[in-house]
Amino acid sequence: MSEGSVREQMEFDVVVVGAGPAGLAAAIRLKQLAPEAAICVVEKGAEVGAHILSGAVIEPRALDELLPDWRAQGAPLTTQAEDDRFLYLTRNGAVRLPTPPTMHNHGNYIVSLGDVCRWLGQQAEALGVEIYPGFAAAELLEEGGRIVGIATGDMGVTREGTHGPSYAPGMELRAAYTIFAEGCRGSLTKQLFRRFALRDGRDPQTYGIGIKELWEIPADRHRPGLVEHSIGWPMDSATYGGSFLYHWGKNLVSYGFVVGLDYRNPWLSPFEEMQRLKTHPAMRAHFEGGRRIAYGARALSEGGLQSLPRLTFPGGCLVGDTAGFLNVPKIKGTHTAMKSGMLAAEAVAEALAGDRPAEPAAYTEKFRDSWVADELHRVRNIRPGFAKFGLWGGLLNAAVDTYVFRGRAPWTLHHRHPDHASLNEAAAVNRIDYPKPDGVLTFDRLSSVFISNTNHEENQPVHLRLREPERAISVNWAEYRSPETRYCPAGVYEIVGADEGAPRLQINAQNCVHCKTCDIKDPTQNINWVPPEGGGGPVYPGGM
Repeated sequence: MSEGSVREQMEFDVVVVGAGPAGLAAAIRLKQLAPEAAICVVEKGAEVGAHILSGAVIEPRALDELLPDWRAQGAPLTTQAEDDRFLYLTRNGAVRLPTPPTMHNHGNYIVSLGDVCRWLGQQAEALGVEIYPGFAAAELLEEGGRIVGIATGDMGVTREGTHGPSYAPGMELRAAYTIFAEGCRGSLTKQLFRRFALRDGRDPQTYGIGIKELWEIPADRHRPGLVEHSIGWPMDSATYGGSFLYHWGKNLVSYGFVVGLDYRNPWLSPFEEMQRLKTHPAMRAHFEGGRRIAYGARALSEGGLQSLPRLTFPGGCLVGDTAGFLNVPKIKGTHTAMKSGMLAAEAVAEALAGDRPAEPAAYTEKFRDSWVADELHRVRNIRPGFAKFGLWGGLLNAAVDTYVFRGRAPWTLHHRHPDHASLNEAAAVNRIDYPKPDGVLTFDRLSSVFISNTNHEENQPVHLRLREPERAISVNWAEYRSPETRYCPAGVYEIVGADEGAPRLQINAQNCVHCKTCDIKDPTQNINWVPPEGGGGPVYPGGM
């Protein structure tokens, strides 16, 4: 809070930070169990769903439990998954592999997750939940060792940190319990990890970056219900990654590419890999004659069960991808995120009805007894197997774990190192030369950011902050040739002056699509992503 400002205070029983699937499921379940409770959801996006980017195949198990009549209520789940395909790609060829059991999609739906969240928001508001979009949770409120809510960020602060003509201080949203559903690499969740040592004794979290495009294609090429995944080219066998491609809706194709952020070659660009994959003969056919209509990117928590933090702390708990409930082999996390929110809501409702203990500890036990814990336990060895053994060893490990042990192997593989510690020095590995975009099938970053509808107030403080600015050149440039200029999918980071012998890092913060990759992958953890002014960032349309 700026010096001299007075913040308005609002009191609630529960504050939920984030209007994604987990946060909205938590709010709805709380209202079902405690109709008189005052519940507030705060969302940094300009509207509910604005920042929601997903592969968008939903397993409806949690939704069936939360709102059994969702079909009658008009939930936007309309395209059933009908045809699973799993491909191994070489440079010019493709081999269809047996679809692993974890990737079978019978009974699932291809959706716009943003639209699903908009619909869930409507259900929450109908129950009496207050939702405040356009307000970024920027500060933890703590009293007596207990989190008592959050404060939203000040509005109208200039780049120099002074009060502009439209300045308005943030609000304090106070509550008996605060549920954090910030999504992957939440900015306040990072602080909670440190403050309450929530990651002690857990494996490091490992992440992926998911980059996605939405295409509209000719009707004669559209195959509603097709779900196709690929591995292999253009990734080398030591790098975890692959694509997803879904036909759904009215002539829509959702295409995306995920790269594990434990990759080693600093010359690798996930964005460029995603673009050149479209030139493969097996992929090109999906896009020819179509047009790209949307673009976005988001980091994913891939560590699984071994990397889950302690879920509760005095005054609140963690749900969804901010904790890391993604089922990586299944390539789905919406159902587990929603169920985690529901379990947290049940624990919080019990605490509100009782003597209001310091933390809703029952949530942890409810999770351990749930189908989410069983599901994540069964696949716990698959993602670390790829990190340990590479592509072919990882596939063999996955087959043995799935078909022989059925997820009950008497051992657990572990994630040993955080992703930022995995990079080799630039001089020690081969540089990757990427083809130039053609503007029809493949594109550059800036034209991509344009169709993400990303916008930030130009005069606000830069929200991508360097803890030690000199490290950008003395370490990142000198040792790794500035990998941030390649792993950022939005062109935020740029080296200028290198040809003159005076390289300098320029940060184009207005381009940021809030993927959080820089916060994760920076080799010395020098980049700190903090929330920009509320309402800023991408605005993903229906279909994303």
